[in-house]
Amino acid sequence: MASIGSLQGDLTVQGNLTVTGEYRPAIARTALLQESLSPFPVRMTDWKVWNAMQTNLPTTPATDDLGMVHGTFATGSPSLQTEDLKAEAGNPTLKYARAQIPLPMNYVAGQTVVLRIHCGMITTAADDTCTIDVSAYESDGEAGISADLCATAAVSMNSTDFADKDFTITATTLNPGDMLDVRVLITVSDGATGTAVIGCIGAVTLLCDTKG
Repeated sequence: MASIGSLQGDLTVQGNLTVTGEYRPAIARTALLQESLSPFPVRMTDWKVWNAMQTNLPTTPATDDLGMVHGTFATGSPSLQTEDLKAEAGNPTLKYARAQIPLPMNYVAGQTVVLRIHCGMITTAADDTCTIDVSAYESDGEAGISADLCATAAVSMNSTDFADKDFTITATTLNPGDMLDVRVLITVSDGATGTAVIGCIGAVTLLCDTKG
């Protein structure tokens, strides 16, 4: 199509601009505005048994596995939970789950990556401690992994008021499409023998810097 006109200098449009054709030349993703910490929710159904990833998490927590409690539709939402772990003082109980979490294609290489876990205690806080921890490894695509990229140590989740716990992932070598192999760990120590002490993860979100 022949050009019917051209403009030189800046152009200000006081209203909407409608484009019926293509932008030429194309706009590279690298030229777009970067958005900090774009959220990408991780589905509860993505979490598996940590040392047998072909196996879904049990609906009732067992051995060293968190339970994937599905919740009653229209009443509750799916979550990862421990069993009632009261009376466990001096013998902390460890509960795990594992998932593969991909970095989105619009992630900006080497920029911020955070795993945010919304968690807390159901019924009663432990009278000793309850912590949550994350380990995260980059898959090399050849059945190998990087070193642990999680730069944040275990933090307390010992409150019935659920809160966000942020775990920073060292992103120096990360690129769009990279796969993170992630394991979460809830550790409970409780010496009381009264009401239930249940650790719960209500949501997991990958936060990362993106363009486009």
